[in-house]
Amino acid sequence: MRSVTLTSLFRFARHRLLAPAALSIAAVGLATFTPAFSDPPPIASAGERNPTPPKRRDQVVEVYERLKPSVVNIHSERMVTEPGSDPFRPAGQPQRVNGMGTGIVLDGRGYILTNFHVVDDVTSLRVRLHDGGSHTARIVATDKEADLALIKIEPTKALPVIGLGTSSDLMVGEAVIAIGNAFGYEHSVTDGRVSFKGRDVSLNKDMGYKGLIQTSAPINPGNSGGPLLNVLGEVIGVNVAIRAGAQNIGFALPVDAVIPRAADLIGVRRKLGVRHGLVFRDQVTREVTEIASKRSVMVEQVEANSPAAVAGFKVGDILDQVDDITVLTSIDFERGLIDKPAGTKTPVKVKRGSVAADLEISLQAAPKVPLGAADAVWKKLGVKVASVGAETVATANPQLRGGLQVMDVAVGSVAATAGIQKGDVLVGLHLWETLNLDNVTFVLNHKDLATFLPLKFFVARDGKLKDGWITNVP
Repeated sequence: MRSVTLTSLFRFARHRLLAPAALSIAAVGLATFTPAFSDPPPIASAGERNPTPPKRRDQVVEVYERLKPSVVNIHSERMVTEPGSDPFRPAGQPQRVNGMGTGIVLDGRGYILTNFHVVDDVTSLRVRLHDGGSHTARIVATDKEADLALIKIEPTKALPVIGLGTSSDLMVGEAVIAIGNAFGYEHSVTDGRVSFKGRDVSLNKDMGYKGLIQTSAPINPGNSGGPLLNVLGEVIGVNVAIRAGAQNIGFALPVDAVIPRAADLIGVRRKLGVRHGLVFRDQVTREVTEIASKRSVMVEQVEANSPAAVAGFKVGDILDQVDDITVLTSIDFERGLIDKPAGTKTPVKVKRGSVAADLEISLQAAPKVPLGAADAVWKKLGVKVASVGAETVATANPQLRGGLQVMDVAVGSVAATAGIQKGDVLVGLHLWETLNLDNVTFVLNHKDLATFLPLKFFVARDGKLKDGWITNVP
């Protein structure tokens, strides 16, 4: 993998206002100036042909106007502690900083695809639509390896879903279009060309990408998670990174690699242990270069004794419709089942050779496995913690024997709502100290928990002992 210095398209910034001078425009290198009142251009003689005027409403305008409702702007906050300049003094106070990114509407009920690094470690998320509407968002699922995440808003009306194309037949030199929240300038549009296909690059020593689309379409911080489109208006990639210090060297995840990972994120088999038992193969063809691609989903495997097997699915079936959703990609099939609880019967139409078949699938819950202590605390409170010794909390109270340092807080979780922050050390719940996970689960599983609510907690933060209240424990 070739190692280059990349800049993530997602950036947190404390100051977003530009100084007036930054908005001024300087023109250089002009040898002559055109007077304000010059002679009119000569009129063509009868024998001369006027050139065909350029088309103002070109493909870029048409694609932008058609697809901008399916692209959203993401704004976030996170808490950051600046390292102290003096190694013998503690770091500064945590500060709230702003972030920005872009999202692609996958389902009209408010399911939106973006990059993992857009939502990683944030304390709040808001989504602004093309019409100016603003909605609080929550994280549904993440795939750090693929740098993808699924978030959810509650729109007042159904959102238009964007069409997915293919990256398999991209041509180097082909025109492409990017729409996104560039530097916080919402719904910015740029265009350029496919510069290279299958580029392998490294973001840093811990993270790299393989098989990226390189594009000359101007991409900026804030474009992360937004669509790279062809002139037909099909998504052919998800913008992810830029080459630091370069001009017009941007990168996008190819859509053919994104689709199966996004289907896993939206899929019911990842949520609450509910499964359907199907393995898919996404297929795509394009009969003519200048027309839209045709996508289909074939059943590649049917798990034995699964709901799909009981419903009568067979290898080779082409999925046509699930409930009221037409299936073009594996994402669509998962969309049709995403809100269906176990036991609900859902109609599915398939094509089996030249014959259409109507099936009915009833989702099945997987056997319940007892949660480990860490999983239980994450599920109920929304925190990941690690044990620390007495020395870590001694400045808050020398009598403390230690605690649990908060390593992560889920957006919108019980802990986040109660004001618990990453970096806090949880030292007590109700009447008990919390030196390990078993201490926490003892409280959460206590037969009298309902009588403890609201549940008082104690944390060590910035060398001081603070307390708060947890109003509800699921």
